[in-house]
Parts: sequence; C-alpha cells; structure tokens
Amino acid sequence: MEASPATAPRAVPRWLPAGAALAAAGWGANQFTPLAAVHRTQEQWHPVLVAVLFTAYLPGLLPGLLLGGPAADRFGRRRVVRAALLLSAAASALPTAAASSPAAVCAGRLATGVAAGFALSAGTRWLRELCAAAGRSGAGERRAACATGAGLAGGALAAGMLAEWLPAPTVLPRLVHAALALLALAATTCAPETTGGTAGAPLRLGGWCRRTVGHPRFVWVVLPASPAVFGAATVAYVVLPPLVADEVPGYAPLFSGVVAALTLSVGVVAQPLAVRLHHARTARATLAGMVTVVGGLLVGALAAYGDSVALVLVAAVLLGAGYGLTLGSGLLEIARLAPPSALPSTAFLHQGAAYSGFLTPLLLAVTAGAAPYPALLTGMAVVGLLCLWVTARFSRGNPP
Repeated sequence: MEASPATAPRAVPRWLPAGAALAAAGWGANQFTPLAAVHRTQEQWHPVLVAVLFTAYLPGLLPGLLLGGPAADRFGRRRVVRAALLLSAAASALPTAAASSPAAVCAGRLATGVAAGFALSAGTRWLRELCAAAGRSGAGERRAACATGAGLAGGALAAGMLAEWLPAPTVLPRLVHAALALLALAATTCAPETTGGTAGAPLRLGGWCRRTVGHPRFVWVVLPASPAVFGAATVAYVVLPPLVADEVPGYAPLFSGVVAALTLSVGVVAQPLAVRLHHARTARATLAGMVTVVGGLLVGALAAYGDSVALVLVAAVLLGAGYGLTLGSGLLEIARLAPPSALPSTAFLHQGAAYSGFLTPLLLAVTAGAAPYPALLTGMAVVGLLCLWVTARFSRGNPP
C-alpha cells in the first residue's frame, strides 16, 4: 500500500549536506574554547601560552577565507568542502595522537583554521547556490549563517560538557568532532554540485577597487568598527570566564562552553536586527553594535572587578549582541560599497580587519602584568568610544 502524500516521508533538502559541512567546520573552529580551560586548570599551562594557541587559528583562517572561494570556482564547491572536512577531522585527531602537547595543539589549531576558512568560504557559496536552484535564493545567506552559528555555539557547548563529565577531557571532545566531520563528509558524497569548476583555469582572487577601499565610508565607518566584531566575541568567551573560574570550582570547562554558546547564539539572533537597523546614510546598525560592545566591555570590567559570574553572563549577552550587529552591518556596508568584480577582495579586507579581534585575548594576556583586567577592559571600552565617535562623525556625510 502506497503512502499518501500526507504521510509520505519528506525528501532530505538538497542544501542540508552543505549546511552540515558548515556546522562541522564551525564546531571544530570553536571547540578549543572550553578545552583551553582544561589545559589551563588541569595541565597548568600558562595563560599566555593558551592565548597563543587560541590565536594560532588565525594565520590559517585568513588564507583559507581568501582562497576558498577561488578554489571552489576552480575545482568545484563540493570537492573543496569535502577536502576541508577531511582536513578538519585530521586537525582534531592530531593533538590526541601526540598527547596534546603544546606543539601538537598549535599545529592542530593552524590546520583547523585552514580547514574552516576553505569550508566556510566554499560552503557558503555552495549552500547559497543550492537554495537558489530550489527557488529559495533569499534563504541561502540565512541558512548559511544559522548553520555556521549553530556549529560555533554547539561545538563550544558540547566540548565543554564532554570535558566536564566524561574521561579524557582533552581527547574525547576532539575525537567526537573528528567523527562528526567524517559524517558530514559522508553526507556530502551524493550532494549535488552547483559548479564543476573550470579545468586549467587559474585561481582568480578578484581585483581591488580603489574607489571602494579608499571611500571615506569604508575608511571611517567600516574599518573602525571591524575589530569590534571578534574582539567582542573573544572577550566574552575567552577572556572573561577564566577571571571568575574560582567562583565555579570544578566547572571551568562547562562554564566556558556555556558562555561561548550564549555569546554566539545571541550574535546569530542579532544579525537579522542589523538588517532592520541598517540605513545607508546614518550607519545606525554599526553605531548600535559599537554602543553595545562598549557596554559589554564595561560590564565585563565590573565582572572582573567583583568576581561575578552573573555579570559575566550579562556581559556575554551584550558582547554577543554587539558581535552580531557589527558583523551584520559590516557585511551590508561592503555589499553597498563594492562592485561585483571587487567584492571578494574587499570582503576579505573587511574579514581580515574583523578577525584581528582574535588577537585581543593574546594582547590582554601579555599586558595583564602591567595592569589588572578591570583596568584593561575599561581601557578597551575607551578605545571603543573613540572608534564610535569617528564612525558617527563620518557616517552622515559619506553615503555610498
């Protein structure tokens, strides 16, 4: 007896394997956040070493983001994403095979960055084109953002839970991610390709447009706000949780994972709000994001001063909202300023400025001997106010 249309199982959406690949890449990128608490508390690694290992992700990420799109054009979306998933799984397995030594963790973080850059760049294009082929072109960007955000938040939370309650806290979470990456790899085996690539064609990165990168709105509105994107996020889930670790004895990895998941989840929810607030002549979405970041830094300074777990959670909400607003508004500004031929390179310049925020934990760890963290976070808030003033000053007179 045939199933009726009402009871027949629905086919798996064509875009779902690409979404799973984005989620797996995001998972691997952010699982180190709670594991850093394990290395710091149980293995007694120095805070500066932990900050260096966290930052080691960046030198791999940026080239991956720059080359991922052109490589997907050259070799095909699916092939590049599958190679990135395989590298991501290997990057998680590497520290477990080398007993989680600092050198192995550093190599794994670097490889994770490369894999995430290629997967996110090529995978976003792939998912967007799959949605367009299904007649849902407007849903591609939203689904890509949700899949990536779910991986970033879910990876941190799951790694924190595994490290907290199960044995081998620095090994098991990485093996779980390696298995998930391989499952996503298997899911993409039969996923449809949207472009087969052009045999023999060179990798084209796109040209720079001087009118775009030299436009006053790019220089004085987009760039000053860009470091706040991941500067806000990393302060929330990398810098603040260790400062109150004594208030959650025995639960540092779990607390770190919860704060990371909270920060990134709020950021995903805030990004659509940036679209509603965005205005070409006032940059009000960017300004709202920067105000929220400054507020989150001040609350974080109070949390560090008073060893308050509750205030860390409040700061995570504010900094997560600021992360989402500044990221969303920056992408909207780039889309309006750059012509199609210069969009990849201009977007990479914006991404590079935004990802410079990943250096914030290292900068604070190195300077922590000169001033206490409440003073350092307050100083960051003052710098944020200066950038806010610059952005507000030049946003009205320089429309795109």
